[in-house]
Amino acid sequence: MKRFVEGEDRTQVTLLPECLDDYVEAENPVRVIEVFVDELDLG
Repeated sequence: MKRFVEGEDRTQVTLLPECLDDYVEAENPVRVIEVFVDELDLG
């Protein structure tokens, strides 16, 4: 059993021509959260 839920890659192309990452603006605070979480050592 996995300990963490794996999310979808936001750069993955969906059925629409846009990528999921295109829906989040560059100035959105969630970008800071993404960088913080990516830097965590979950191992």
